[in-house]
Amino acid sequence: MDRTIYSDDHETFRETCAGFLAKKVAPHIESYIEDKALPRDFWLQAGEMGLLGLEIPDDLGGAGAEDFRFNAVWAEELSKVSAALASCVGIHSDITAPYLVDLGTDEQKKRWLPKVATGETLLAIGMTEPSGGSDLAALKTTAVRDGDGWVINGSKTFITNGFSADLVVTAVRTSPEKGAKGITLFGIEAGDEGFSRGRKLDKVGQTESDTAELFFEDVRVGDDRVIGEVDRGFIYMMERLPQERLSCAISNVAHAKQILAETIQYAHDRKAFGQSIGSLQWNKFLIAELVTQIEVTEAYIDAAVVAHAEGRLTAIDAAKAKWWSSDVQNKVLDHCVQLHGGYGFMNEYRVARAWRDARVTRIWAGSNEIMKELIGRDLGF
Repeated sequence: MDRTIYSDDHETFRETCAGFLAKKVAPHIESYIEDKALPRDFWLQAGEMGLLGLEIPDDLGGAGAEDFRFNAVWAEELSKVSAALASCVGIHSDITAPYLVDLGTDEQKKRWLPKVATGETLLAIGMTEPSGGSDLAALKTTAVRDGDGWVINGSKTFITNGFSADLVVTAVRTSPEKGAKGITLFGIEAGDEGFSRGRKLDKVGQTESDTAELFFEDVRVGDDRVIGEVDRGFIYMMERLPQERLSCAISNVAHAKQILAETIQYAHDRKAFGQSIGSLQWNKFLIAELVTQIEVTEAYIDAAVVAHAEGRLTAIDAAKAKWWSSDVQNKVLDHCVQLHGGYGFMNEYRVARAWRDARVTRIWAGSNEIMKELIGRDLGF
């Protein structure tokens, strides 16, 4: 089915994204995997192309696109190359940068955003903690008033871009007696005394993404590092989670769609019992099901993208998009591995890596169980 949400301008932008990735990124994926991180050259080149500051105003060095469909196009093209690539860039551009754009002071914006757009300042967001997981309201990292500043102590884990980030938007507890209403966001810079990182975490998939633990030991910062208002951090996070979950959903379906297309080609080329394996009735019916599942899911995600671009995407609809797309993604890729037979279990085949890379999408940005809980509550249960 033809997609109707993108204009000629969006498709021209898609060509720019695809061309950049084909020339500058795809040939180097193996080295990214080996290093467990994207090199700074990637970020600088993407910044030079204007691909990192889509939501940053043009007077601060960004593109000032003001149309989330451009973000969606970029996320789709990244996901075709690597799911990990899409997650790293999404954390930087679609998830963390908006906190600075929407909540930052004029001084903070001038200080940070121009280099965020160029790739000189790499962003991460510090929410998840070792003991907390999806329960953001229970975080234990604290910031205590000390004179005219704050002293921060605690730790974060599973932080995408964490090992390389220059600036981490970090959620900490400033008023323990207020519960969820006592959380504040701070901008922690890589050079801050007392801030350190653990090793790059050894993950099952998404090997190209740099994921790390972060530690805060008496990190002293001033009020100029508070992002937004004190004690309103939880509200800010809840307001921006729909975009994070939609970004995940866009990447989920684009990733699975690309690998399914490659699997269909494999099913045409691979012969067994005197015919292509795709011609065998079971496989033919299965592929028909998988294509339909992807296209139907894509139609819902497209509708969510339009809703978000028009400012009417609800948190509940974003939760539906996130859990459903990740579930379909994992089921489709599992079948793609099966269709490849033994080759599907070999690391040199993209389908094997894609299968591993996809597993985390049912966990992060709020587990699928949490998404269903939110949907259920909205139904009055």
